Amino acid sequence: MSNDLIAKTAIDRRLAEIITPVIEDLGFELVRVRLQGGKTATLQIMADRPEGGINVDDCGDISVAVSATLDVEDPIEEAYHLEVSSPGIDRPLTRLKDFEAFEGYEAKLETNQPIDGRKRWKGVLAGVEGEEVLLNIEEGGEVQTIGLNFDWLSDAKLVLTDELIREMLRQKKEAGVEIDNLDEGAFDAIETDDEQGADRADDARSK
Repeated sequence: MSNDLIAKTAIDRRLAEIITPVIEDLGFELVRVRLQGGKTATLQIMADRPEGGINVDDCGDISVAVSATLDVEDPIEEAYHLEVSSPGIDRPLTRLKDFEAFEGYEAKLETNQPIDGRKRWKGVLAGVEGEEVLLNIEEGGEVQTIGLNFDWLSDAKLVLTDELIREMLRQKKEAGVEIDNLDEGAFDAIETDDEQGADRADDARSK
């Protein structure tokens, strides 16, 4: 039902099974789910509309519906904090269609196994071909297109560029969504799990 990009661990996959129908019934799609440890665990749910464009009210609706379902299913033993957000501008790419939708934009990809001695790749998305994600990378001053099997990917994220910011702001404007206090310096690299600039709704759950 979901791959490592959407749900990485066993508990993430279990949570994805539970919350996906809830989110889809509301007209949204699950982009990513992560249960993060800490003094109080944080359940991070990232969602979007099929056509893109989700706001803080939508996140609030998802939070209420998911909370009610999780209270019944009770898959998390300890107390946790629920965080529902949009994908943000430098969004993670978790579904094959994401790589097609953002063709022409720069991205960072990471594979679960070394390929030609490397696991991290940076280049311009060139669409998809079957089950392969195509990426234009520069090697030795020349641009070449490589294909990475979708199932090989362990992480993938758009790189924040001026072009991407303009496009995402345009899409959000069309969807009637506003981004306040956009701080380009707040966006980080692929290794971070913090999604800055995203619409978000938070809810604390306790046992």
